[in-house]
Amino acid sequence: MFGNLGFGELMVILVIVLVLFGAKRVPEISASFGKGIREFKRNLNDIEHSVTTAATTPPVQEPARQAWAPLPPSQPVQGEMGAEPEREPKRLL
Repeated sequence: MFGNLGFGELMVILVIVLVLFGAKRVPEISASFGKGIREFKRNLNDIEHSVTTAATTPPVQEPARQAWAPLPPSQPVQGEMGAEPEREPKRLL
């Protein structure tokens, strides 16, 4: 059943657990143990799914890098002495 453990060995283990923790705590312990196993399996499946999808999807290619040219200096706006006008970014399209 569980490796090389037979029915007799499992009964001895269950009796020891019952004596150590009491009848009221055994269902709580087994429920939390089951929740822990479910959470572990869910995380393991999530990791396996992410690894397999990463291996099967083609890599995303990065767009070609654009060479940015510095903007030419602009003339000051009339009426604003000494104030520098804002530069507009160079449009690519």
